[in-house]
Amino acid sequence: MCDVRKSVVRLVAVGITAVLLAGGLTTAGAQKKQVRRARRETNASRQARIARTINETYAHRWEVFGGGGYERFRPGENLKKNNEISWAADSTYFLSPKLGIVASAQGSFGHAATYSDSTFTTYVPKAQINEYYFMAGPSYRFYAKEKMAVSVQAKAGAGWGIFGGGSKGIPPEDLGIWPEEVRTAFSVGLSGDYNLYPNLALRVTPQYVGTTFGGKVQNNIGFNAGILYRFGHR
Repeated sequence: MCDVRKSVVRLVAVGITAVLLAGGLTTAGAQKKQVRRARRETNASRQARIARTINETYAHRWEVFGGGGYERFRPGENLKKNNEISWAADSTYFLSPKLGIVASAQGSFGHAATYSDSTFTTYVPKAQINEYYFMAGPSYRFYAKEKMAVSVQAKAGAGWGIFGGGSKGIPPEDLGIWPEEVRTAFSVGLSGDYNLYPNLALRVTPQYVGTTFGGKVQNNIGFNAGILYRFGHR
């Protein structure tokens, strides 16, 4: 009789143990499923947040830029190219998240290594020269992510050359510099933006600027860098 009782107790203990183990495995499996589901929800939430940020960033109607830069400019047909510092500002009105109309202004300042013809004995080794560009055209943003954007601009307008300010009274043409005049100018630029906030970014724009002073084409290259501010949602 005692042996029977012991056997029954053992069977009950084994059964309880089995039930506990099964419950533990079930609980562990449920916890794993919950962790996996939580991870999927976290990834989904992250993707949704990124999508909201992208929409908020590129749904702005206006962008304004201001900064400075560098330009390599040929001041005369037979003169060497000179290095110039620049300021730049532009404003873009977006018709859609990708397509906009940009208007820009830029001023570049440098010194030309000049020569004098036989009429003048004065030599001006570093005559100050200035160029101002006022242009407009389309802008197309072909890459737009949460932190980065890339766009291309093509513009045309007027270039104003002020070349006699540092020539010591000698006409610029006699120093080999282009004549002072307003001529057609055009440019192509590629802008890279790093977004600090949806409405604030850092921008760098390598660009080509073509000018036509003296009735000839000058091929000038340089870049601008500065702050981009966005405002006005569509």
